[in-house]
Amino acid sequence: MLLVVLGLRLSGGDGDSGVRPDQAQPGTILLVPGYGGSRVALTQLAARLQAAGRTAEVLTLPGDGTGDLVAQADTLDQAVRSAVRDGSASVDVVGYSAGGVVTRLWVDRFGGAEVARRIVTLGSPLHGARIAGLGAALAPDACPEACRELAPGSSLLKDLDEAPLPAGLPWMSIWTENDETVDPPDSARLDGAVNVPIQGVCPAVRVSHGELPTNPQVTALVMGALGVGPLVAPTGCPAG
Repeated sequence: MLLVVLGLRLSGGDGDSGVRPDQAQPGTILLVPGYGGSRVALTQLAARLQAAGRTAEVLTLPGDGTGDLVAQADTLDQAVRSAVRDGSASVDVVGYSAGGVVTRLWVDRFGGAEVARRIVTLGSPLHGARIAGLGAALAPDACPEACRELAPGSSLLKDLDEAPLPAGLPWMSIWTENDETVDPPDSARLDGAVNVPIQGVCPAVRVSHGELPTNPQVTALVMGALGVGPLVAPTGCPAG
């Protein structure tokens, strides 16, 4: 049944059937870079996942990674199609920073809940970032399309805020209270997800925005979230 649903989705079918991938069968992991598209921040995390026996790929975003976030979501969808064609029954997605917004768009506009087994986002401005809002207001010529879309209250983010997370989609959103880029840091909070400020479980840990993909405790949380056990809020600080 899942393969039939995937075929309909990947050929352009609309709507959410409510069918979800088998949680006991992890598939390919796709990692989505943040604003600007640099893959460097995610290569170490991808290597850790590969060392644990998973297939993990860091996406290359179109252009310079500052263009339309919907176009970036389409790139993610194409990577999902490729993984399914290669035999993966589902995908797990890790979205870093603006890559989490791209992932949210993919779920909302490309029927991602029918293909995504689990999703983890790291420091993602799901409700916008003040720095983008300032750029859009004070220097619009220097604020590319993705920058404008990440401004709090943008039409794109308003549409996402009005779209509930599909039922039955396991999603963990992790962020740091020390975030100097995504302000406010809890812009990463998402209704319907397992929301984890890292200091809520590791009070003594200081993690900047740029350190989220490589911090040992965050990496441990990601790897645990992408396992086969229930995706639940952690009860203690992982050893890393």
